[in-house]
Amino acid sequence: MVVLAKTIRLKAMDLLARREHSVKELTRKLSERFEDFTLIDEVVQQLAEDNLVSNSRFAEIYVRSRIGRHCGQIRIENDLRERGVSDQLIAAALEAAGQDWFQLIRELSLKKYGNTPPFDAKESAKRIRFFQYRGFDFNQIKHALEQCRK
Repeated sequence: MVVLAKTIRLKAMDLLARREHSVKELTRKLSERFEDFTLIDEVVQQLAEDNLVSNSRFAEIYVRSRIGRHCGQIRIENDLRERGVSDQLIAAALEAAGQDWFQLIRELSLKKYGNTPPFDAKESAKRIRFFQYRGFDFNQIKHALEQCRK
C-alpha cells in the first residue's frame, strides 16, 4: 500500500491538534501507523520547519504541566530526555518556569501529609521514597521533612 505524504501530514496534524508533541513522540506515533519511515521523517521535518511541531514549545508546556502536578525537577528532566528533548531546551524551559522547588515540595508535603511529622523511621523512609519518585533531590526532601517537624 502506497501512503502519500499528505495522509501522514493529516494524521500528524490530527495528533498535534489534541496536544503538543515532541519531534520524537510524533515520529514514534506516526511510525506505529505508517511503514514508510523516510516519508515520516520528511513530513515531521517539514512540520518542524513550519513551526507546527517544536521541542522548545513542547518542553515549556510539559514543564508547566508537571509543576502543576507537583513533580520535581529531576523527574521532569528525565521525562523530557525520554521524549527526545535536548538538555539545552530542558534547561531553558525550567529556567523560564522560574519554579522554587523547595516551595513546591512544601506544598506537596502539606497536601499529602499535612503538618504531621513522620512518626518513625519507616514512615520517614516511605516519605523519602515518595518524594524521590516525584523527582525531588535530597536537599529538597530534607527541607520538606524538616518543615513537618517545626
